[in-house]
Amino acid sequence: MPPPTRPYNAMMALTERQKKHLRRLGHELHPIVLVGQKGLTSGVAEELRLALEHHELVKLRARVGDREERDSVLDELARLTGSEFIYRIGNVGLFYKKNSKLPKILLPDS
Repeated sequence: MPPPTRPYNAMMALTERQKKHLRRLGHELHPIVLVGQKGLTSGVAEELRLALEHHELVKLRARVGDREERDSVLDELARLTGSEFIYRIGNVGLFYKKNSKLPKILLPDS
């Protein structure tokens, strides 16, 4: 029996090797989406969605509460946008979502 097929651009769980590659690419990026004192709003989620659609790899700065609150905001943003949360250092998080029409970032094989 052949293995199950998935669409060419289907999202899949990233391997550690792929995440490491994305961290290297994201190192030189500047945050383009900011989460301010009002925290997570629908506008912030929409801005991140649009940025991911255009750039695929986006840094976000979240200046909200303590570490636990910041982590929950970042996890919720990943869920709302359908993206992969790659890492967080301090107030900055890195998100990745493969462009469904024309991917710009080539990921290494697992």
